Amino acid sequence: MRGWPICNAMTVSASDIPKGNWIDRLLPAASRPYARLMRLDRPIGTWLLLLPCWWGLAAAPRPDGFAWTDLWYAALFGVGAIVMRGAGCVVNDIIDADYDALVARTADRPIPSGAVSRRQAAAFLLLLLLVGLAILVQFNWTAVWLGIASLALVFPYPLMKRITWWPQAWLGLTFNWGLWLGWAAVTGEILVAAALPTLVLYVAGIAWTLAYDTIYAHQDKVDDALIGVKSTARYFGAASKPWVMGFFIATVVLIGAAMMLLDVAQPASWVFLALAAAQAARQVATWSMDDPHDCLAKFRSNRWFGLLIVAALAFGHY
Repeated sequence: MRGWPICNAMTVSASDIPKGNWIDRLLPAASRPYARLMRLDRPIGTWLLLLPCWWGLAAAPRPDGFAWTDLWYAALFGVGAIVMRGAGCVVNDIIDADYDALVARTADRPIPSGAVSRRQAAAFLLLLLLVGLAILVQFNWTAVWLGIASLALVFPYPLMKRITWWPQAWLGLTFNWGLWLGWAAVTGEILVAAALPTLVLYVAGIAWTLAYDTIYAHQDKVDDALIGVKSTARYFGAASKPWVMGFFIATVVLIGAAMMLLDVAQPASWVFLALAAAQAARQVATWSMDDPHDCLAKFRSNRWFGLLIVAALAFGHY
């Protein structure tokens, strides 16, 4: 997404790159631009990619209960989310480098600043994809092919904000694809034994993405208007709060429906779902749409919403 605010005179730093953190302290100088290209120092994107994988993992039926392989799969998804989120950021930055150079928040990212060339970024992308493939082949073949199919969503995403007011919907399709992988890792199949509940859970994830990424996009609405980038934040405008609340309500209702369809709607599950609903309601109630710092804080808080849903689905097996 674009930055805030657009600057002709960058007397006040609006950069989204943290300075003096662990990347500067611990990594060799030559590797720092690549770590920043992957957004390793900003893990919320990794969490939002990972959590749907854990939703699918937690929701999948287990006649014999949880096994050690579930923890192994959860760890593999964690590493895979870091790598593939990094790959997605590289794709985004290669395509958006010219736009990023115009915006204070993104002007000193590795590619527009010249720290990494487009050719170097492309080579690094290939390396990340190979590492991602090495992780993916640890699963069964159903999961492997689902992972490969996800690339058809990953690569077009940066172009969506140029052609539709709903790029957040495409992001929802992309970021929640891991739900299918989590389910397939356990069951070895997809859209066979539980076609309806898994589809309901996937749509819930898309609604969730529409909520949190509309909040995020409000950071950039001024710049987006100036450089012609589209988003649901610009489309909904001042009416964004009721839209975001509607997306969160849809998310919670659909997750509840999926829990019942999957027969994991135990008392503890409803408690965790209620806590997630309360967290979402608080986000919207206290959200200041015109404060970029608050938008970012609310966006980051969705890690807790997603973890509460993992708990709701996992405890449903007991």
